[in-house]
Amino acid sequence: MASHYLDKIFDNNKNWIEDKLSLQPNYFNDLGKGQKPEFLYIGCSDSRVTAEELMGLNPGEVFVHRNIANMVINIDLNTMSVVEYAVEHLKVNHLVVCGHYACGGVMAAMQSADLGILNPWLRCIRDVYRLHKDELNDIENEEKKYDRLVELNVQEQCVNLIKTAVVQKAYRQRELTVHGWVFDVHSGKLIDLNIDFEGILKEIMEIYHLD
Repeated sequence: MASHYLDKIFDNNKNWIEDKLSLQPNYFNDLGKGQKPEFLYIGCSDSRVTAEELMGLNPGEVFVHRNIANMVINIDLNTMSVVEYAVEHLKVNHLVVCGHYACGGVMAAMQSADLGILNPWLRCIRDVYRLHKDELNDIENEEKKYDRLVELNVQEQCVNLIKTAVVQKAYRQRELTVHGWVFDVHSGKLIDLNIDFEGILKEIMEIYHLD
C-alpha cells in the first residue's frame, strides 16, 4: 500500500514536469538560474496550509519557512538563520508571519497535558496568552477564543521579527516591512491583520534597538 502511494507521487511529478514544459519550454532552465523572491513566508507546518498555493505564487517567488504554530523564537537557530539569509542575502522586502485558524499547535498549548519535547516550544504560545489573558478570558466561546489567540500569536511573532537586528538594519536601508496574516481553513480566505510595523518598531525601540 505504501509503495503504491509512493509510486503515485513520482507519477504526479512526471505529469507536473510535462504540464510545466508544455506551457513554458524553458521553465526548468529558468528555475535553475537562481531565486529572487520578494517574500519570506513564516508559516505553520500544518499539512492543510501550503504557502505558494494559498498565495497564488510560483516556485522562486517566495522563500518559505514552516514550523509548529508559525513561531519566531530568538534562540531557534533554524528560524533565525532563515530570516538572516532571506533578509541579508536574498534581499526580500516583505516578511510574512501567517497563522491559521484551527491550529493544532495553538490548541495544544492551552491544554494541561504533558507533551514532552513539545512543552518548551508550546510554552511560547502560553506566553502570548499570558500577555493578552484579559482580552482572551472575556471571550466565552472556546472556538472564537482559539481563533483570537491564533491572531494574537501572529501579532507577537511579528513583534519578535521586528526585534531582530537584521530586520531593523534592513528597514533603515531599504524600508522592508513585516506583515501578519491568518489563513481561514474553513473558507480558504487569507486575512491581513494589518500589523502596524512602524508603530510597533517605534514602541519597542527604547528596549530592542540594535545598530
